[in-house]
Amino acid sequence: MQSSQFKVIGLVTAMMLVGGISGCKPVNEPVVDEKAPKTESVATAIPTILSKVVTVELPNAEACSVEGCTQYSVQTVETNIDWINDYFLDRIHKADPVAFTEKPTEKIVFNDNANVGLSQSTTTVRYISQFGYIATFAIDSYSYNAGAAHGMYHTEYVNFDLKNKKRLALEDIVMKDAQPKILNALYDANSIWLENHVIERAKFQLSDNFYYGVNGLVFVYPLYELASYAEGMSELTLPYRSAKALFKPEFMPSLPKYANQ
Repeated sequence: MQSSQFKVIGLVTAMMLVGGISGCKPVNEPVVDEKAPKTESVATAIPTILSKVVTVELPNAEACSVEGCTQYSVQTVETNIDWINDYFLDRIHKADPVAFTEKPTEKIVFNDNANVGLSQSTTTVRYISQFGYIATFAIDSYSYNAGAAHGMYHTEYVNFDLKNKKRLALEDIVMKDAQPKILNALYDANSIWLENHVIERAKFQLSDNFYYGVNGLVFVYPLYELASYAEGMSELTLPYRSAKALFKPEFMPSLPKYANQ
């Protein structure tokens, strides 16, 4: 009797060891085919932007000519996407090439009677927002010419298509032949402000400088184009509910649906 019990225990132990060594899987656990092609979901294909502002070291931060000297200051973004970093560095180099000249400009000695001042040029890139595969950045620039009454500033918004790795122009996101309708819809949405600034519908134009705002697409106009210098750059919003039929749906944020729509 005792011998039979030992035999049963030995058999059970052997079965457990075999099961452990062979790596038996639970019945409901899926078997992964290592040779099968791997698919990548949209969620994992589109990166989430991580960004910080960094100072660009300039070889020639102060450049002089017979007209005077200019001080340069540049900051850009450092993100987790290399081609975006390269895009802004290339833009900055092209905007102020003298600041990146390795050989310093020749030192100029000015006459004591010369009325020479110090000009300034500042460029800053910053991250704004992301929804889906659309990411928005801004390039802020400021320039002051010595002796001028005031400096000039400008903000250019840059919208990237992260899926296709390119900058989006206005023509990329609008429906075919929709720009005249967009122009009228934008005027209607901002008619009080435009009429107060004596901007006629017939003379009103669509800006190609835009960004995705909280309540709609925001079209940005340079200094003096629609308003005085004191009022700054003008921003006109086209609500998303008015824009959704005029823009390609893949470039529009998802909107809630209401019963009266």
